[in-house]
Amino acid sequence: MLIGRSPVRISFGGGGTDLPSYFEQFGGAVLSTSINKYFYTILGNRGDGRIQVISSDLRLFGNWSDLAALSSLPADNSGLEIPLAVLKDLGANFAADLFLASEIPPGTGLGSSASVCVNLLKVLSTYLRSPLSKYDLAERAYRITRFGLKRHVGKQDEYAAAFGGLNYIRFNPDGTTQVEPLQLDPGVLSALQSNLMLFFTGAAHHSWDILADQEVSTRLPDGPAVEALHQVKEAGALMREALLCGDLEHFGHLLDDAWQAKKRVSQRISNPRIDRYYAVAREHGALGGKITGAGGGGFLLLYTEPGCQAAVRAGLQAEGLQEMAFAFDSQGAQVIVNDPFIDHDERAGTQWTFLPYSPAAVV
Repeated sequence: MLIGRSPVRISFGGGGTDLPSYFEQFGGAVLSTSINKYFYTILGNRGDGRIQVISSDLRLFGNWSDLAALSSLPADNSGLEIPLAVLKDLGANFAADLFLASEIPPGTGLGSSASVCVNLLKVLSTYLRSPLSKYDLAERAYRITRFGLKRHVGKQDEYAAAFGGLNYIRFNPDGTTQVEPLQLDPGVLSALQSNLMLFFTGAAHHSWDILADQEVSTRLPDGPAVEALHQVKEAGALMREALLCGDLEHFGHLLDDAWQAKKRVSQRISNPRIDRYYAVAREHGALGGKITGAGGGGFLLLYTEPGCQAAVRAGLQAEGLQEMAFAFDSQGAQVIVNDPFIDHDERAGTQWTFLPYSPAAVV
């Protein structure tokens, strides 16, 4: 049996510049961190030649006679399109049970779809004794979604899930990617984590339509969307410098600058309801913030110093929003191994984790 987990992420600045329509022209860069909200995969052996996938979150079930039969199935198959796409891409003949579960709802702007793909690739490549480097894991997951499922996605989510930690990620015009971990003073890192707040707006969404519109507008190199993305990328670079210098107050103001620029990329990124929530947070002392992901809903991320957090929390709770507590993740995609036939080195650095959906009953 293998148990794997991969984190979701929050992005501070540069979101949208990880789309090929932008970075192939100008080069992109994103500042983000993974957080301790995870997607899990439990893999168990089967002896009957079948592949079975159960999604706890989506309440979906699929069972196929063998991997070869998957090639004739459509990419979108009853909501299990991501595991199907991963299985097709691997192309290996094996039988297994796959149980999938997440700590957060899907479609909330935290990169959960990428976390699913990265996690499945991590678990299955380990099971097949074909381990992938973090770069290969992230890039392959991106290509499965971008080209296999033909979705309008960027690269940042896959790299955040694979690597974990607080990173400045550069996306080069030639298609290569560079991940730069930010080595902050421990006190600065702790204060940054303490000053960030996440509130669920109650509007789960899928971002692909928004990103599709953005890709069309970004193909116009002199258009307003491209100019806004230039500003978003610059704000991300300035945030990186502010963190390295320990200037968290400046970081908070830059987060607001980046959000104001991001809203100019597309009219679908924000809406009157989100604008009202953000205004309430600012009125009660938040220095800056943004909607996570491509926009349109999901989680509202805020930078708020300790003295104002109670007021911001009360103001948004009065609007009906719930806060989600979190901490930073530093490990990225991991596999927990309970199989005597897997090399002991695969166990290094992993920890057993109890899953939120009581997997003990499943395993």
